[in-house]
Amino acid sequence: MLTEQNNLHNNLLNSSHSFLSYNHNLGPPYRILLDTNFINFSLQNKMDIYQSLMDCMLAKVIPCICDCVIAELEKLGKKFSLALKMILKEQAEHTNNNELNQNNNNESGKRFQRLHCDNKYADDCIVRRVSQTPIYIVATCDQELKRRLRKLPGVPILYIAKHRYTIERLPEVFGAPA
Repeated sequence: MLTEQNNLHNNLLNSSHSFLSYNHNLGPPYRILLDTNFINFSLQNKMDIYQSLMDCMLAKVIPCICDCVIAELEKLGKKFSLALKMILKEQAEHTNNNELNQNNNNESGKRFQRLHCDNKYADDCIVRRVSQTPIYIVATCDQELKRRLRKLPGVPILYIAKHRYTIERLPEVFGAPA
C-alpha cells in the first residue's frame, strides 16, 4: 500500500515537471496574475510591485489584474484603499499615455494589464483563468488559494517571503532555478 502511494506521488511529480519543461507559454515577458492580498502585502512591505517583479523574474513582466480583484479591493474599504489607489493611478496613467501615443504604437506607459471578467470571487476567477489558459504565474499570499493552485499541474506561484518576492515553481526551460 505504501509503495503504491509513493509511485502515485512520483508519477504526479513527474507529470508536473514534464508539464513545466514543455510549457513554452510560460516565457518572457511573464504574465503575472495579481491577487488582492498580494497587492496589499506588497504595499505594506513598501515594495514597488512592477520593479520587484522584474527583479524576481530577471525578465520583463506584465502584471495582470482582473476586474474582480479591483472589485474586491473596493469592497474591502479603507484597509485596502492604498492598494486600490495605486491600481487606479496606474490605469489612469495608462489611459493618458494611450491618448498621447495614439499614432505611435508605443505602450511604454502600460505597467498593469486589466483583465475583464464577470466573476464574483477573485479566487475562483484566478483558478478558472489559470486552468483554462496556462500562460500566467499567480502572485498570491493567500494560503487557501495556494492550496487550490498546487492541485493544478504546472502553475507557478509567486509569494512574499522575508520582504522579497519568491517563486515556487518555474519552467526549467528558461534556466530558472527549480
